[in-house]
Amino acid sequence: MQARKRYLILLSAGACLILLLYFGGVQAPLSRSNNRRDDRSLHGYHGRPQWPHFSGSLQPFSPWDQMETEEYNINRSPRQKRDVISGVYKGKRCRMDSCFDFSLCKTNGFKVYVYPQQKGEKMSESYRNILSSIEASRLYTSDPGQACLFVLSLDTLDRDILSPQYVHNLRTKVQNLHLWNNGKNHLIFNLYSGTWPDYTEDLGFDFGQAMLAKASISTENFRPNFDVSIPLFGKEHPRTGGERGYLKYNSIPPYRKYMLVFKGKRYLTGIGSDTRNALYHVHNSEDVVLLTTCKHGKDWQKHKDARCDRDNAEYDKHDYREMLHNSTFCLVPRGRRLGSFRFLEALQAACVPVILSNGWEMPFSEIIRWNTAAVIGDERLLLQIPSTVRSIHQDNILSLRQQTQFLWEAYFSSVERIVLTTLEIIHDRVLQHAARSNLMWNSLPGGLYSLPQYSSYLGDFPFHYAKLGIKPRPKFTAVIHAVTPLVSQSQPILKLLVAVAKSQYCVQVIVLWNCDKPLPAKHRWPATSVPVLVIDGESKVMSSRFLPYDTISTDAVLSLDEDTVLSTTEVDFAFTVWQSFPERIVGYPARSHFWDSNKERWGYTSKWTNDYSMVLTGAAIYHRYYHYLYTSYLPASLRGLVDQLSNCEP
Repeated sequence: MQARKRYLILLSAGACLILLLYFGGVQAPLSRSNNRRDDRSLHGYHGRPQWPHFSGSLQPFSPWDQMETEEYNINRSPRQKRDVISGVYKGKRCRMDSCFDFSLCKTNGFKVYVYPQQKGEKMSESYRNILSSIEASRLYTSDPGQACLFVLSLDTLDRDILSPQYVHNLRTKVQNLHLWNNGKNHLIFNLYSGTWPDYTEDLGFDFGQAMLAKASISTENFRPNFDVSIPLFGKEHPRTGGERGYLKYNSIPPYRKYMLVFKGKRYLTGIGSDTRNALYHVHNSEDVVLLTTCKHGKDWQKHKDARCDRDNAEYDKHDYREMLHNSTFCLVPRGRRLGSFRFLEALQAACVPVILSNGWEMPFSEIIRWNTAAVIGDERLLLQIPSTVRSIHQDNILSLRQQTQFLWEAYFSSVERIVLTTLEIIHDRVLQHAARSNLMWNSLPGGLYSLPQYSSYLGDFPFHYAKLGIKPRPKFTAVIHAVTPLVSQSQPILKLLVAVAKSQYCVQVIVLWNCDKPLPAKHRWPATSVPVLVIDGESKVMSSRFLPYDTISTDAVLSLDEDTVLSTTEVDFAFTVWQSFPERIVGYPARSHFWDSNKERWGYTSKWTNDYSMVLTGAAIYHRYYHYLYTSYLPASLRGLVDQLSNCEP
């Protein structure tokens, strides 16, 4: 009996010793070392278990046999197959602090360089619009030595190998760029990646440490605070300007003819087909109208199912635009890729997007609070979508709809807006101490017009007074633009100066002397109860009247032409009105712009009508921030045009 016990104890001890050896509790030396730390390890003691160390993050498992379709094997070599799997994840761990050289931005600030276009390289209209938007912006530099960020002239938008816009041999062309530096401080724009049948997010070349501004990017491959998710947009998307949102008035209650609509392709097989194939389950032909068609592709009839004919017939009965403009919610299911053109269409139409695209990183997710403008659904819970949107209160619907209009006009209405938003997001990362707040990005007028270099305090921007519960200071500074020599004491400028100085709200008058003649003697100016400062304009150009002069200490600026005729009462009245609308220009001379079909250009008229679209700065009050915005935000070419014409400054 005792022998049996000893045998069991010995067996248990042996098993424990084996387990300790296996898990690293005891280690036998593999080689001798002179290092004292290694000598200590010979004793077999460790303060904590030495667990295996993995240098990289674990990647999702993708069975190889899932990718080995017949088409895949025909069109891809084994090396290309390996590249597709590994290419998506190269640089996966890149972040701003590890793959971006901040020192390039210290000397000249955040400047963007576009490579010169190479001879013989084709370029799509959309990519040309992107590059033109960068070159027309205040951030552009033609000197690579001053650049903080670099953008390729090689068209990377469409990386679907079956597309006619696909640029071949991009890997070699990129590597041969002398400034490439493995992609560091480079930004690559992309709308389409991968091809039939798997539509991976691979771009077909090694982009190294470059940042991606990519549409249809997944949360799995998106590198937070490094990449930028952009919306999918078509070639007809305007380069600049763009149409306004379609919400003309707010109906109360905010319900429309339809509650939920969709009209688009139904993929019978392959990636992206599951959700669209199931839409008929919630379609009721009344207030939930979800229409799909099988008529797409060359051989759609070979794959048609029993529902195709009925679906096609109902699809043709409805006009998409009519549905879009008369629905409260618009379904945005994923297509072959995660993004969809329906997203921007819904935003513009003030039709609240209902997103069904699991794993899609929403456009500009770093700055936009999408829960204030969209409903983020789950593809697996499709049947619950109708009841979910019906449960949203009418007050919330109105708020969602208004936010769609703000976001559309602020960030999505043109290629220029999309590009500038992308660049400003990166700009904020580079200048973290002067980054825009979340409130700036998600409220009027938007982040593009709220320059953090002006101030880090929200109360210095006129658009945020109401939200912060503050009011502008009840004083103004008058700035009179003088271009005519002072030859008589009866000139209009002197009468204007006296009338303005008598205002109870005026703290000082600045006369900007943009006349070619020398400054008048001090005694030529009338005596006033407030200081009069005469500044000799150095450049003698129109834009100098909008410089952010340090001598302007008040929030309000009264801008005046020298020949303006105003009484003190009229000045006081204009200022009291402005105090209620400090984010706007309040003034007297108004104009209306119109499209002249005969001359095929824009014009404006001073005819008296019930409508006007601009206020001239010859007699107007506005916040001093607009001086900074005019000087710092507008491209130099536009300011040069104003100076050349000595007009167009309203």
